[in-house]
Amino acid sequence: MSAQPEEDPAPPAPAAAARLLARLRADRRADTWVPAFERDWAKALEDSRHSYSLTPLHDVVRGWQLRVAAAPAVDAYMDSGRDETGFVDLDVVLGARR
Repeated sequence: MSAQPEEDPAPPAPAAAARLLARLRADRRADTWVPAFERDWAKALEDSRHSYSLTPLHDVVRGWQLRVAAAPAVDAYMDSGRDETGFVDLDVVLGARR
């Protein structure tokens, strides 16, 4: 058997960023999510200008689509009242990060 390279995912639709931003603005987290998306988009746009590639823009859209899709599961987890007091902070396990 030979290993086959993974195909790159299809790029988002041309209007995907605009639809995503409208969806973020309608969400209850809009106060934090919209400025974060706009910051990520601006950086990706600048990176795209320098690299002559749309990949940074596509990556921002895909990443935010995943965040929006995961939000209901995160909300359900937070609303479940799970007690996390017995967990150890990762900084305690790994030590101070540089």
